[in-house]
Amino acid sequence: MITTDEIERRVEKADAEKSARRTAAAREVGELAHRRAALAEELAEVERKLGEVLAAAADVIGIDELTEFTDVPAADLTRWLTFGKPRARRGRPPGSRRPKPETSPGTSPSVAPPEPRPGLPTAGTQPPVVQGQRS
Repeated sequence: MITTDEIERRVEKADAEKSARRTAAAREVGELAHRRAALAEELAEVERKLGEVLAAAADVIGIDELTEFTDVPAADLTRWLTFGKPRARRGRPPGSRRPKPETSPGTSPSVAPPEPRPGLPTAGTQPPVVQGQRS
């Protein structure tokens, strides 16, 4: 029969192997994620510069000509051009919204009840029964 000391030693050995693999995996994932973030930042900078160059040269060369001369797809050139342009603000400018109507304390704004739609039963009435229909 196996001793408790031997059981303990085997468990520690198995845990040490698993811990080493976990550490290696975490280290590699961390390094690759860091590298990816740096490359993504560099790529964003290159795309921004491409957009600036395309915008600056728009008066002398168009997307179609650039595609013809460089074999770069027009979709890519257009994307970079729009990436380099400042984005338009969406929504209303500050202060342009109408103020909400004020109500007196303790009262609520009156809301008209919805009008009944034609063909639908109104509250308190039963719909007509069609022959052969079960209710």
